[in-house]
Amino acid sequence: MSAHAAMAESPEKDLITCREGAAGIIRLNRPKAINALTLEMTREIVTALDEFGADPGVSLVLLEGAGERGLCAGGDIRGLYESAKTGGDLGPVFWREEYILNARIPEFPKPYVAYMDGLVMGGGVGLSAHGAHRIVTDKTKMAMPEVGLGFFPDVGGTWLLSRAPGEIGTYFALTGQTMTGADAVYAGAADVLIASSNWPALRDALTNAPLRATSDDVRAIMGRYATADIQAPVAAHREQIDRAFGHDTMEAIIAALKGDGSEFALATLKALSEKSPTALKVTLELLRRARASKSLKESLIREYNSALAVFTSAEFVEGVRAAIIDKDRNPKWSPSRIEDVTPEIVEKYFAPNGTYKLVFPD
Repeated sequence: MSAHAAMAESPEKDLITCREGAAGIIRLNRPKAINALTLEMTREIVTALDEFGADPGVSLVLLEGAGERGLCAGGDIRGLYESAKTGGDLGPVFWREEYILNARIPEFPKPYVAYMDGLVMGGGVGLSAHGAHRIVTDKTKMAMPEVGLGFFPDVGGTWLLSRAPGEIGTYFALTGQTMTGADAVYAGAADVLIASSNWPALRDALTNAPLRATSDDVRAIMGRYATADIQAPVAAHREQIDRAFGHDTMEAIIAALKGDGSEFALATLKALSEKSPTALKVTLELLRRARASKSLKESLIREYNSALAVFTSAEFVEGVRAAIIDKDRNPKWSPSRIEDVTPEIVEKYFAPNGTYKLVFPD
């Protein structure tokens, strides 16, 4: 599938933008697909940011998702799968434009508010977690489960997760486990937790924010609805996670979990055993390099290069087939064992690509 064909598939309006009071609204509008992000939607978000940024009547931008199921389930995986199978260019084109958008979000000159209710995965994390004001709820289920698809946490995910406290980000990246709203705040991927029942009132307050509202103004509005004394479930396992995931090789991490032997460690081992061994090692290397990086853009350039390698690999096609297409949940990874993924295999995902480059506009 070509990038052009992917854009022409649906005549319906998948993205809604409008003004409500002082807020420029960006609403992902594919509720049946949990607002999965397409190339066309990405381009329309860019246009919306251009317009809202230049409009003196817009004080802030509010990102939200249509429907009750979540903000965004990620990118259009089926489209990427079909394109990868046929040698199309959707992956290189979509990821390039998506990553450029991801880098723009933290630099947006007006307060950028993301309402991260329900399911927030993959590309949905990229649209929200780089924002200045990130709201999660008691219903939030955030995850970057890409290692189960033969991929890795992209859209700046390696930058975000590498900066979580201790090895919390390493744990979530490698296991693909789901964060609660409280976990997301603890991991640094969100700012404020609210009861979802309070959203209508908070939304009304945001849309009625004062003209030229500052980030401090927005934080004050959000703070009035924040849940106090939140307890992140993952925090109870912080010591075990830091001890096991502090190693720089998958072999050492697995050995540490086996040595731990607790119920939590055994459950974690099971989660890791279901993932692509190659993706696990590539992800760990990306996380460690991101930890040493100086900027989100630096990490996105690295992720883009690695994503291109994944796009042409059998791992990605097989992972998507097993999880989303055939849904047999029985991927045939190659290599199938961690110890058989050699440094040479991993290095292929970091080798320079001579065809596509990620270049950020000035």
